[in-house]
Amino acid sequence: MSPAFPVGTRVRLRDQPTYLKTADAMSMLRPPDLVDAGEVGQVVALKALEQVAVRFRRGSFLFESQQLLAVDEELSD
Repeated sequence: MSPAFPVGTRVRLRDQPTYLKTADAMSMLRPPDLVDAGEVGQVVALKALEQVAVRFRRGSFLFESQQLLAVDEELSD
């Protein structure tokens, strides 16, 4: 089965989560305002249970794949 978002895919959040979980080896919970609404990030790693690590301007965070939307290249000009 192929991953929903391969590494390198540009994505954004469907909805603002109640918190963010860092993608560090020792994960921490962070406030959701570190990722702005509509901010585009890039998938940097695939994790277990359909989780992906996404790098945004203020850090890398873990998300379930259903929390994300792929961004079309032509829309991000």
